[in-house]
Parts: sequence; structure tokens; C-alpha cells
Amino acid sequence: MKRFEFHLDISAERYLDYYRGAVQQAIVRCASGQTIQFPAAMLKAFITPSGIHGDFVLTCDDNHRGARLQRLGP
Repeated sequence: MKRFEFHLDISAERYLDYYRGAVQQAIVRCASGQTIQFPAAMLKAFITPSGIHGDFVLTCDDNHRGARLQRLGP
């Protein structure tokens, strides 16, 4: 199982590009320094009126399948 931790600060205005489909993939830099890419649709569950903010973890199997995104902490 692979685990990638990262922090996001996406304003509600900036998220509109994701919501409208203009941006299909989210590209983030992990705490480890790695850069990963995942479907932007995975972020929808975390949108608030102020955008998407917080620490997250993306987990997947060793073949990068079955990805699951979770917010860390409150």
C-alpha cells in the first residue's frame, strides 16, 4: 500500500476551475518531496465555502489503483 501526504490550500474561486472541468487532474507536492497527480473529482468531498484547506493523505495499492483520499485531523 502506498501512502502520500500533502497539504492543500485551494480557494473557493480557484476550485471553480476544477468544478467546471477545466482542470481534470490535481497535481500536488507531498511532504516527502514527491509530486503526484490524481483525479480532481476526488476533491469534491472536501470543498467548503472557503475552498479546500488542510492536510490530506492519498492511499493506493502498489499498482496505483484503488486510490482513496482522506483529510487528516479535524
